[in-house]
Amino acid sequence: MTRETADPALTIRPLTREDLPAVIAIDAAIEGRSRRTYVERRLAAALREPALHAQFAACDTQGLVGYILARVLAGEFGRSKASLRLELVGVQPGAQRGGAGSKLFEVLAQWGARHGAPALRTSAAWNNAQMLAWLHAMGFRLSPELVLCVGVDQAHAVREPALTLPEGHGPGLETDFGLREPNDHERMARDHVEIRPMTPGDLHEILRIDRAVTGRDRSAHVEALMAESMEPARTRVSLVGRVDGAIVGFVMARADVGDFGRTEPVAVLDTIGVDPEYARRGIGRELLARLLDNVSQLQVEQVETLVPVADLEMLGFVQEVGFVPSQRLSFVRESD
Repeated sequence: MTRETADPALTIRPLTREDLPAVIAIDAAIEGRSRRTYVERRLAAALREPALHAQFAACDTQGLVGYILARVLAGEFGRSKASLRLELVGVQPGAQRGGAGSKLFEVLAQWGARHGAPALRTSAAWNNAQMLAWLHAMGFRLSPELVLCVGVDQAHAVREPALTLPEGHGPGLETDFGLREPNDHERMARDHVEIRPMTPGDLHEILRIDRAVTGRDRSAHVEALMAESMEPARTRVSLVGRVDGAIVGFVMARADVGDFGRTEPVAVLDTIGVDPEYARRGIGRELLARLLDNVSQLQVEQVETLVPVADLEMLGFVQEVGFVPSQRLSFVRESD
């Protein structure tokens, strides 16, 4: 598939706050509905943290005709190299054959190369033919990662059953409370874990747990996720788990209507961690179950996450708690 030839009258410049109405209008024309809140949030985050975002506008003699926004990825689920996540791209329907999309992407890729994030990543629905064709033209290929999802109505299945023992296993067929079951520790820990919303004051303990789990310092990545989750306009769905007053686990997630072709709100699980000293006690399960409970109240129907196929431990965990393959595909475009 050949790339479009850019209109020589097109100019590319950084996207600004004043461009917001035009971006919202173009996005609504493409999607068939307004996503004002989502677009405002993405642009606000980009302007607040310019080192972690790249956003550009394509303009002709009449004004803005296209835009592209991406975010720097620095540590999701064990990823060690920085890359860019393409979050939003759009061109006025009447100008889509003028090469604006290709030119915007070219400038974005150059920005990523200069800032140590040469690879670009994104996801799209398998049946969004127009977007898949554009991604192919831009050099994307399927990435070695799986997009997995779980329905929010599965919270009960994520949790372990209550701490009970089968009858008839002790002398005289009474219940033997000395019988060891593989999930006894999980159930007992779950009964005592306190789950509450994440606050900025939790950052130090979250970073401690993340370093213990990953073996790396992902402070910039985790701090950026927390800052975004603490935005006044954002619904807070990130959680921490405490045992005896100490933070022993966390889950960071966001609830958005966004990306390409989404028609319903989806909560995205960015990262989860449990203090290794409290591993295998059901704390991760309880954090996820409470996350599903909370987002179900936001008219969100499912939680989605992205896991490398090589991360067998994480894949095993999320599949064990009910995640299944999504109808979305993950793509990557490596540096030339």
